[in-house]
Amino acid sequence: MRDLAQVRLDNALALFEEFVRATARHADAATLRGLERRFAERVQIQPSYWSQIKGRSRQIGERLARQFEQLCHKPPGWMDQPHTGAAAAAASLPQRAPEAADESSPRDDDERFIVGLVLTYYRRHPQRARTRLLDLLGEVLAPAAPAAPAPAAPAPLAAAAEEAHALWLRSQSGVAPLKRKK
Repeated sequence: MRDLAQVRLDNALALFEEFVRATARHADAATLRGLERRFAERVQIQPSYWSQIKGRSRQIGERLARQFEQLCHKPPGWMDQPHTGAAAAAASLPQRAPEAADESSPRDDDERFIVGLVLTYYRRHPQRARTRLLDLLGEVLAPAAPAAPAPAAPAPLAAAAEEAHALWLRSQSGVAPLKRKK
């Protein structure tokens, strides 16, 4: 019985991690607060009961295991089977096409979190977000004036750098700088 209890606990923790990944991917800071409470609400238990399960002072019984499966859209009996290792991690993640995994897509949870925050801010206040983000990123994105003449770059690289700088200047035009706080 101890083995089944451990398998169910591991699977419940995997469901919680899946919930966190799904929430953190498209969430702002306010929705990220209270994840454990919201997960407990999703599986229809009290947050204190979820805390006791995680702390190993309570075990997941038959009825609760079926409840987790149903509410987390898992097949019957899923909670009773071990789902650890690389195969389970790969199966729980959404599959991406190889061409979608380019340089501009987020690589990990931290990057997805930041992208999600920026998108949420932009969608709520597009003009203010555009202005502030351009101001914040201006130093990084705008090429610094070289102190000494740089070695000549190959023609395609120089053209790409010039095009990127022109794009930066076009995106800045018409955007008023932020007023400094007093």
